Amino acid sequence: MDHRNFYGRIKGKALNAAQDRYLDEDLPKLSVAGITREENPERKLLDIHQLAGSRPLWLEVGFGGGEHLVHQALHNPGVQFLGVEPYVNGVAMLLGKMRNAGVANIKLHMGDARNLMDVLPDGSVSKAFLLYPDPWPKMRHHRRRFVTQEHLIPLSKCLKPGAEFRVATDIEDYVRQTLQEVPRAGFEWLAEGPEDWRAPWGDWIATRYEQKAVREDRIPHYMTFRKS
Repeated sequence: MDHRNFYGRIKGKALNAAQDRYLDEDLPKLSVAGITREENPERKLLDIHQLAGSRPLWLEVGFGGGEHLVHQALHNPGVQFLGVEPYVNGVAMLLGKMRNAGVANIKLHMGDARNLMDVLPDGSVSKAFLLYPDPWPKMRHHRRRFVTQEHLIPLSKCLKPGAEFRVATDIEDYVRQTLQEVPRAGFEWLAEGPEDWRAPWGDWIATRYEQKAVREDRIPHYMTFRKS
């Protein structure tokens, strides 16, 4: 396991037969080669033209069950999406949603987002999403949160100048850390008033994590940043 692993378990409950089939049949065709250290020990940069052609590349870090990623791909057919998720169950759920929706503009990396950012060329990503990331609530685990400089600086390098970075969370301390750390990595927070973080984006679809947060009376926060 990579020594920079910032996530916990990689598999939850047992997969059903259909999900096993999706992983066997679809994941190899959709996975981007040359990201892992085993495949690419010299950390050569990915060929963005081979990955996305002439289309803009949008990145979702930790796509969970894939609701938002599929929704965005359906509504933006001219965009190449790249989804990153270390958890087998989430990847299997996404693959099922992709089959059902007939989505063909998503590619995947099942693993650590930091390994991906190591090999993405500077300025290659036009938009990025971090939606309901693992909150790592214990103080001693805060270094594992994505909103640390170890992750944000490589992400910033991958983004084009002026690119949008969206963060959604229902954890107040994660909001605090996001607003403290993201600007330090070269981003500007675009909020001008409370409604800019209270109201979801116009193209938003509520994920299962958000629905759970609302049921448990936690308040979603929608933060939009721009790469300087």
